[in-house]
Amino acid sequence: MAAMVAVVRRDLQASFRQRQDLLNPLLFFIMVVTLFPLGVSPEVSFLQQAGTGILWVAALLATLLSLDHLYRHDFDDGTLEQLMLQPQPLYLLILAKVLAHWLVTGLPLVLLAPLLGVMVHLEGNSIGILCLTLLIGTPVLSLIGSIGAALTLGLRSGGVLLSLLIIPLYIPVLIFGTGTVAAAAEGAPVSAYIALMGAFLVLALTLAPFASAAALRISMSNS
Repeated sequence: MAAMVAVVRRDLQASFRQRQDLLNPLLFFIMVVTLFPLGVSPEVSFLQQAGTGILWVAALLATLLSLDHLYRHDFDDGTLEQLMLQPQPLYLLILAKVLAHWLVTGLPLVLLAPLLGVMVHLEGNSIGILCLTLLIGTPVLSLIGSIGAALTLGLRSGGVLLSLLIIPLYIPVLIFGTGTVAAAAEGAPVSAYIALMGAFLVLALTLAPFASAAALRISMSNS
């Protein structure tokens, strides 16, 4: 536990020193949601219908934009090799790094969602359900993304390959995230949707750190 806390603290400090990497996903999220009505249609009825999908797709792409830096800086300065030599299990250290990544990327997206939800004319209940789905779904995006980031570590075109590997795995989260808000807007019960998203989160927390650890070992052995 002490090692995990130390890794989280170190990654948070490093993220706040590299403010460009910290702000780029958030600015991207805001710009996509802001520009979409201007490029498609500013009608209230259309935005109420498509707003949830716009916000979820923007959050997904913003998370994807930040994943390339999850292990990259540690790989470049040799910190990653030291983490792999630690006596603590590697999957726990990876879980700590993913938590730090979510705190500086996923959590700000959740906090920005109510403001942008008002911008696309979502109702109060829909905004609350949207924030709940993002709160559950964005950690899943970070956990799944860590596997792709580990597999593409050290490759020159890693960003493109990362997108090709990860986006198909993001589709179920996207479908259930938007479906939950759509069901809430129609007055239908959403407990089943929330339970399924919770199951995705538990499954990702259980399996993704082990898969990321194995992928890191493969990438480091080939570098």
